[in-house]
Amino acid sequence: MKTVFRKSFERDLKKIKDRWVLEQVKRAIEEAEGATSLKGVSGVKRLSDAGSFYRIRIGEYRIGIAVERSEVEFVRCLHRREIYRYFP
Repeated sequence: MKTVFRKSFERDLKKIKDRWVLEQVKRAIEEAEGATSLKGVSGVKRLSDAGSFYRIRIGEYRIGIAVERSEVEFVRCLHRREIYRYFP
């Protein structure tokens, strides 16, 4: 799948200090790029009543993604307490 990154996602990654989380985010991005559909990406869950918005769980962090046909847009990467305030 084609991947696109929003500025907000890039800013969120700069704020994360935990190397394990950053490595897992990198793995999730690579997994999304190599997958032909969302079923090929582990930890993906559709957000209820949110249309084409999904989240990927990485420990205490969540990655918010938007899916349009064969394109995955990485929108936010925040702690689980904060993600649902800013996404979707």
